[in-house]
Amino acid sequence: MAHPLPEFRAPTAAERAFNRAFGFLVGLGLGFSHNYLLQVRGRKSGKIYSTPIDLLELGGKRFLVAPRGRTQWVRNAEAAGEVTLKKGKTSLKFRLRTIPDADKPQILKAYLDSFKREVQTYFPVPAGSPVEEFGPLAQSYPAFELIRV
Repeated sequence: MAHPLPEFRAPTAAERAFNRAFGFLVGLGLGFSHNYLLQVRGRKSGKIYSTPIDLLELGGKRFLVAPRGRTQWVRNAEAAGEVTLKKGKTSLKFRLRTIPDADKPQILKAYLDSFKREVQTYFPVPAGSPVEEFGPLAQSYPAFELIRV
């Protein structure tokens, strides 16, 4: 890869507004089956922060992928060690297991292939690319397995 990806790809003002509106709807229980409102405690403030996410289910396991890189939710989740996924009246708490870079290519490929409409813009390879294309990208995309508490 000619140019390394930045550690964090900040959302535009329009993307922030969309995330707030969409997060509100997901919190009410609307959206696709893979849409959840991720809630995590701030590592400095202790306040609960929320953001909409696409949950990847692969091989009977649940995975969170951060297509924008080391976002604030990623840093907060790493510090807290757990997150809550909310949809409507249902809230589920999970511990996090960080996925090592060597294990990420298959997860990143499945994530991009599953949610290409939403996340293709954050990946330098197109959806449908072979899994080998994701190896050099692994360090730029935090990923976690969710383990039910």
